[in-house]
Amino acid sequence: MYHEISRIPRQDMKRLFPGAALRHGLITAFLLAILASGCSASEDERPPNIIVIFADDLGYGDLGVYGHPTIMTPRLDRMAQEGLKFTQFYTAASVCTPSRAGLLTGRLPIRSGMASDTRRVLFPDSRRGLPQEEITVAEVLKDAGYATAAIGKWHLGHMPEYAARQHGFDYFYGLKYSNDMDRVPSLPVREQFDDPRSEYWNLELLRNEEVIEQPAEQTTLMQRYTDEAISFMQEHREQPFFIYLAHSMVHVPLFRSEAFEGVSRRGMYGDVMEELDQTVGRVLDAVREEGLAENTLVVFTSDNGPWLVYGEQGGSSGLLHGGKGMTWEGGMRVPALAWWPGTIEPGSVSAAVTSTMDLLPTAVELTGQTLPAGLDLDGASLMPVLTGDAGAEIRDTYFYYRGATLYAARVGPWKAHFITEWAYTRDNERTEHVPPLLFNLDVDPEERFNVAEEHPDVVARINSAVLHHRSGLNPRPTQLEERIPPPTD
Repeated sequence: MYHEISRIPRQDMKRLFPGAALRHGLITAFLLAILASGCSASEDERPPNIIVIFADDLGYGDLGVYGHPTIMTPRLDRMAQEGLKFTQFYTAASVCTPSRAGLLTGRLPIRSGMASDTRRVLFPDSRRGLPQEEITVAEVLKDAGYATAAIGKWHLGHMPEYAARQHGFDYFYGLKYSNDMDRVPSLPVREQFDDPRSEYWNLELLRNEEVIEQPAEQTTLMQRYTDEAISFMQEHREQPFFIYLAHSMVHVPLFRSEAFEGVSRRGMYGDVMEELDQTVGRVLDAVREEGLAENTLVVFTSDNGPWLVYGEQGGSSGLLHGGKGMTWEGGMRVPALAWWPGTIEPGSVSAAVTSTMDLLPTAVELTGQTLPAGLDLDGASLMPVLTGDAGAEIRDTYFYYRGATLYAARVGPWKAHFITEWAYTRDNERTEHVPPLLFNLDVDPEERFNVAEEHPDVVARINSAVLHHRSGLNPRPTQLEERIPPPTD
């Protein structure tokens, strides 16, 4: 009965329950509550809990398990030893807002309108956000009877109609956008970032729609986000739950709690990384203590590559080229770990081309949900890799957008750059390449050796894949450019 109710299509729910204020998931939860006394699902039938821990601006080379020599990440290293490490895992975009849209919708940001060539993220004066018509992984899981929470950084629209609880989340605790926004303008920018203090940013910390602290005390945010995630898990341990834990760190300005000051040989960035590592350990410990380890999938990854322009306050792409804001590998290939005791083979490593956009299709497969006919997804289920086929291929193509423009494309191990551009420096140079630059990422992940002249057939194959991709793109008008009108006297 649980699964029969949870799978009633959204359109049928709207026909049966026409009240405009009712959402499909709420109706499902109501019907399940009526039947709970006599028709509750057994533990064996219960779908797995899902926790996604999303770091901000963390680079491919910033974890011990990915090769950093001085940042100590024992809990994330152990997570890899007990679970699965991805070596070719990508974000949907190389900056915050579109990357988060891609994770939650399973779609390239250009499809949802969360991409722009002029305003690449949402700002405090932005008017719009993630359209309500978009289906999120939270809505998919809520429709399957999950309790859902978004904790941390949202950055998909701060006007009421775009808030987290309008997109399938039962509960929200966190910031509306990045921790460098709402800056107090009276201080020099350099001083604010070199010696950051919470009062230099007038950020609101929200619980649901209520402002509970302003300015947000950023030194304790990581621990408080983790506390909230653990509390939500404990409160909802009797039903499946989905927690999207989107940390504000390691985005500049950097903040860590007093206990982590000066602990790392890597300086302040290392301190923040080592606190982040500790909080991931706290979550995994709590899952075990609640007896939920074998029925909980935990994924750890980052929204994009490191913010290189900030020097020692930014992270590292390791052997990869470039960083945040770019379509070089260092901007969009990120560390990713999956942990699910009893399902994932400990110590697994997958070189499959995978993505944050794969989380929604994975949730669909895990819960048996159906999506509306005609919905274009760019993600694919990770279940073949998670369940033991480390050599499984998830996709053969990947498309690298900077804003609303396609800069590069990958087919198999081959990546073609049609446009290249550095980011966040005054000497940015946008260069179009005809023919495109071509790299074999299996043998040259640093993108050092352009082999386009030797492989015109490969270039032609990638061009054909791009034409096919564009023919079915159906982009939504951008949601990032409209601004709130300034107040008038």
